[in-house]
Amino acid sequence: MEHGFMILNFITEPLSEFMQKIMDAFAKSHPGVPAGLLSSPTSHTINLNHVTYMWFYMLVLIVVALVVARKIDMVPGKLQNFVEVVIDGLKNLVTNTMGPEGLRFFPLLATLALFILLSNLAGLIPGFYSPTASLNTNAAMALTVFCLTHIVGVKEHGPGYIKHFLGPVWWLAPIMLPIEIISHLVRPLSLTMRLFGNIAGEDLVLVVLLMLVPLLVPSVMMFLMIFTAVLQAFVFTLLTMMYIGGALAEAH
Repeated sequence: MEHGFMILNFITEPLSEFMQKIMDAFAKSHPGVPAGLLSSPTSHTINLNHVTYMWFYMLVLIVVALVVARKIDMVPGKLQNFVEVVIDGLKNLVTNTMGPEGLRFFPLLATLALFILLSNLAGLIPGFYSPTASLNTNAAMALTVFCLTHIVGVKEHGPGYIKHFLGPVWWLAPIMLPIEIISHLVRPLSLTMRLFGNIAGEDLVLVVLLMLVPLLVPSVMMFLMIFTAVLQAFVFTLLTMMYIGGALAEAH
């Protein structure tokens, strides 16, 4: 989907041109490599929006965390109070979903929740871009969750982790094993596509509405989009907690 003017175009456009020049030079020095793999028409020039905005939102979160942590007052100001409410809410969610042992993974879970939420909401502001509207960003987060889930399972249960894939009784193991393997392999795809579909769809709807009816209707739809942005961050984080919690649990 083509986007109009972006706030960080002064970064993404020079980067895209630089990368394109590198690929063009490589294509000339390696004539045996198919040109389609290294260069493309201008309309398909490498789009670095999702990378640039991902780092930008990461920087925003880091700066906010440093500002709040640098001076923590007994009587909190507005920013500290807001951050404390958000963090306490996330801690309660983790504890209620995974139990006290889930707090071991709170840094990861809170980072995912805050990054996805900020990315989703910022994309609704004209001139900004949602990196969660890119399959690359979402796949990176989903694969991180997938790998961590099984690392935790093996670390927690050792070779006994295989019991999670064999079903409740031994004679069901030949049936349950392929089913469980497929269901686990589908998890990163599900996490990726669910978030991508909702956020990319929101961006498309917002652009179309702004072109057709630039005043009243987009304002009404914006409330629904904000709700969806918050919901998708909640769903991704909740599923992550459930997957890790399932790996921690004893197999029956």
